[in-house]
Amino acid sequence: MLAKEGFPTITVVFGFSLLVIYVLTFAPVWLGYIVYPLLVALCGLVLYFFRDPDRITPNDDSLIISPADGKVVLIQDVEENEYVGEPVTQVSIFLSPLNVHVNRNPISGKLEYLKYYPGKYLMAWEDHASEMNERAHFGVRHSSGMKMMFKQITGFLARRIVYHIDEGDTLKAGERFGIMKFGSRMDLLLPKNVDIQVKIGDKTVAGESIIGKIN
Repeated sequence: MLAKEGFPTITVVFGFSLLVIYVLTFAPVWLGYIVYPLLVALCGLVLYFFRDPDRITPNDDSLIISPADGKVVLIQDVEENEYVGEPVTQVSIFLSPLNVHVNRNPISGKLEYLKYYPGKYLMAWEDHASEMNERAHFGVRHSSGMKMMFKQITGFLARRIVYHIDEGDTLKAGERFGIMKFGSRMDLLLPKNVDIQVKIGDKTVAGESIIGKIN
């Protein structure tokens, strides 16, 4: 299964490849032996990047589910005054270009806050990427009244974030909500009544891995 957000890129890459193949019909045969494998690899990589496998989300409303495939690179205490309004634990997940980049809701609840920030393109694993890179912030209120925030953050390669949710929407944990293209980072800002279930270095699977549990 492929992510629908990838269809424009896939169309461009395959169209470019067909054009190159046509041009090569007028070129020396030996040149095709070099270029054809490169075109096949390019098309294969694009299809691989935009893969969108199904996931089975745990049926427990008290769980915070990973919104992204990747690796936990940072866990720290920070102040969050934009939406949550209290000290929180920040859990950052780095997505390499080889990870699935489709994003999923980490929790069920009402999306009360959404803000997009243009910005720079620092390496996504750098601490300041959360403050300086292009990003989108999402504030969700759980049915228990707990508030949390999660962020899509672009990286050095990721030049576009896409989301299909808006303020006022009711979110369901594990459902797809967007994508980040070509390497990026996802931050979760969780209040202190959430018991963190991951550690730095852990690998996460969007829609399946448990990041924390609401006490």
